[in-house]
Amino acid sequence: GPCTECSCSSGKEPRKDPSHTKKKENGDGLSVPKIFFGTRTHKQIAQISRELKRTAYSSVPMTILSSRDYTCIHPVVSNSGSNRNEMCVELLEGKNGKSCAYYHGVHKLSEHHILQAAHGLYQAWDIEDLVRLGRKLRACAYFAARELMVGADIVFCPYNYLLDPRIRESMDINLKGQVVILDEAHNIEDCARESVSFEVTERQLRAARDELDFMVSNNIRQKDHGPLRAVCCSLI
Repeated sequence: GPCTECSCSSGKEPRKDPSHTKKKENGDGLSVPKIFFGTRTHKQIAQISRELKRTAYSSVPMTILSSRDYTCIHPVVSNSGSNRNEMCVELLEGKNGKSCAYYHGVHKLSEHHILQAAHGLYQAWDIEDLVRLGRKLRACAYFAARELMVGADIVFCPYNYLLDPRIRESMDINLKGQVVILDEAHNIEDCARESVSFEVTERQLRAARDELDFMVSNNIRQKDHGPLRAVCCSLI
């Protein structure tokens, strides 16, 4: 039925409220804020996208930011275990004379309206849908999802994409003037601790100590390497 909370139900002109709209600095158009929806896990994003399909906003431009672990389709990089990020960067930089053919096909996926019309993604989609389409078109789903963020009204992502300043910078996420929704926000404390934590094994500490021993014994920047060696030794 017609809504009763605003003037559209009575046909009246809505009140102009400058707090609800923001003029672009270089034009008369209105700048509409994006909604950044953060969740704890990728599985929860899949659940939310299914719920979005059931609403009247299922066709709103959206994207899902995810790691290469979930979106990389390069046959070598995707099976490389923990080195996906490093291998991807090497391919993008063209090291060893190799490049990623899937990255060069990003535009096939990132043109959102063409993607909807040509491939039937008329409703909210999940990251698996994008990966499946990426394999079909031989186009990188990871960078396509980032490209789609430019025109998206809703951006789904894990908590750390919003909390960790390093990830925000690498993903070109600017939260100023945007709407941020955190699902199950009682998990934020654990996520914040994880984003500023680092795990190191005893084996790694011993390897670092041996390298620092070599530096100090060969009189290479002893002033810097000596204290670092002491830290490694105390941790061991």
